[in-house]
Amino acid sequence: MIPFSPPRIDEASIAEVVDTLRSGWITTGPKTKALEQEISKYCGTSRSICLNSWTNAAELFLRWWGIQAGDEVIIPSYTYCATANIILHLGAVPVMVDVDDDFLMNKDELREAITPRTKVIMPVDIGGRPCDHRAIRELVSEDVYTEQFQPRSDAQSNLGRILILADAAHSFGAQRGGFMSGKLADVTVFSFHAVKNLTTAEGGAITFNLPNSFHLETVYKELNTLSLHGQNKDALAKTQKAGWRYDVVQPGHKCNMTDIHASLGLVEIKRYAENLQRRRAIHERYTEAFSEEEWFQAPPGADEEVTPSWHLYMLRIRGIDEATRDRIIEGIEFRGVSVNVHFIPLPMLTAYRELGYRIEDHPRAYDNFSRVITLPIYYQ
Repeated sequence: MIPFSPPRIDEASIAEVVDTLRSGWITTGPKTKALEQEISKYCGTSRSICLNSWTNAAELFLRWWGIQAGDEVIIPSYTYCATANIILHLGAVPVMVDVDDDFLMNKDELREAITPRTKVIMPVDIGGRPCDHRAIRELVSEDVYTEQFQPRSDAQSNLGRILILADAAHSFGAQRGGFMSGKLADVTVFSFHAVKNLTTAEGGAITFNLPNSFHLETVYKELNTLSLHGQNKDALAKTQKAGWRYDVVQPGHKCNMTDIHASLGLVEIKRYAENLQRRRAIHERYTEAFSEEEWFQAPPGADEEVTPSWHLYMLRIRGIDEATRDRIIEGIEFRGVSVNVHFIPLPMLTAYRELGYRIEDHPRAYDNFSRVITLPIYYQ
């Protein structure tokens, strides 16, 4: 049996976790801080913060940014539900737009979706291919959109336009236009879930590419505080001499990363170039193997502008419908190979269908979904 995407756990991973356990420091501590530094170095950013999932990291930042009831956040309809769920958690409105043939947000529909209530655009780097964040930034910087922008927090007033927050759950290690994912959008949120290229079992991180008018050390401290119930000292700080006294400056949340999880990330980031090289080789071997077949539609690979992170191999089959795709999956799995489908478009899910979203409004998302089969691609 070939599994779909097992994590790379070997003696190096085990040794690093055992080292953490023997240290006696298993919550947020020196290894979490070290991983934050490694992520910043890798992405070319000055600050990163590690948290316990993409979902909580993205929601925490949106709360800090001031997203509230009545605000609109634009997302593609072709994504995992977490992208939309966090918007509803905040009482805001997910505004869904269709995607292009490359699975990424359609820019014409994005333009039409912007209103004075739009506070954030959240493009999704499906499969590890980064969106064109530069083009989106140019769009939201046009006078027609900056003049209608209505900030509702100090941070929003500081930026003076719609924020671009990259859902980069798939794209750690990808590049566009010479810049790493993590330094393409205003703010980027990564996932280090068990099936991701770089895993901490569960986890995520935020990187910042905000203008100089933002003091990133202050932003980091405020988010760190918010992630620890609003407590102004983390466990590491409280170990300092006479460091027991603390304050709670606001009712916060609980979504810090632990050193046990960070241990896995520290091993993986040191060998990440090797990981990406291996994944690319598998991706290109699939494409070569199927290239002569008339039914084969290759997923986007590398080009002059973009190098993806090779997270998913999203093969599409020409000229079939959804039911035929499902039967093909059954046949593949009968032969002992685990495959997947990324993703069921949001308007097809009960929770969002009952809110009034219609898949008929997203024909390209449905067409991509109805013909896609995600093949196994992982280091081993």
